Amino acid sequence: MNRLALIFGVVGVSGLLQLGVANAAAQPHWGYTGHGGPDSWGELSEKFHTCAAGVNQSPIDVSGSVEAKLPAIGFAYQGQPREIVNNGHTVQVNVAPGSYITVDGQQFELKQYHFHTPSENLIEGKQYPLEAHLVHADARGNLAVVAVMFEQGSHNAVLAQLWDELPRHGGEQHALAAAPDLDALLPQDRSYYRFNGSLTTPPCSEGVRWLVLSQPLSIDSAQVDAFAAAVHGHNNRPVQPLHARIVLH
Repeated sequence: MNRLALIFGVVGVSGLLQLGVANAAAQPHWGYTGHGGPDSWGELSEKFHTCAAGVNQSPIDVSGSVEAKLPAIGFAYQGQPREIVNNGHTVQVNVAPGSYITVDGQQFELKQYHFHTPSENLIEGKQYPLEAHLVHADARGNLAVVAVMFEQGSHNAVLAQLWDELPRHGGEQHALAAAPDLDALLPQDRSYYRFNGSLTTPPCSEGVRWLVLSQPLSIDSAQVDAFAAAVHGHNNRPVQPLHARIVLH
């Protein structure tokens, strides 16, 4: 079993690679508040031990970065979205094969993208009202996540196309006959921060390439409120210690 298959089996609906609602009953209950909240994840299951013991955990406050003249991420997005799913932890859009990024000379296929409110990562101490995670995997199951921030501002017409089909209850999903072009979910300026991290949900597996775009897109308060209502509040893990990691920019 390769690493991607293992993650699919362990994470189910709960992790960053959640592509459906199967396996929900097999996972210990976790969430963002109370006994099952982020401070307790590492105690809920042996499988979640890394949430407490890991030293390369995500999210982080992206600050004190080192100038490295990072090469551009090669975006080649063309696969169409298939469905939008509320899995009880986030709202996720599953994407048909055909879209990928190129990083370190390797192709990482886009599997899905989903959202967190407020943002999980911070940039120079600033938290944003919404963050999108575009989740990719290479042929060996290595993961790369592109993060896009949304700041308070004007109505976002791109997100509006998704929010029109927003599932408002856990376990609910809608087929998507039409959805925004994937490129429209990215800012024009695609400069980014890079660091090594983890899944931001149990089992918090490490070894994830994080690529946080530095330019935010806009979103209005009504759109943030609509998403928060769908996930019943906030769904962000607090920032984790940087330890010995270096953030490149």
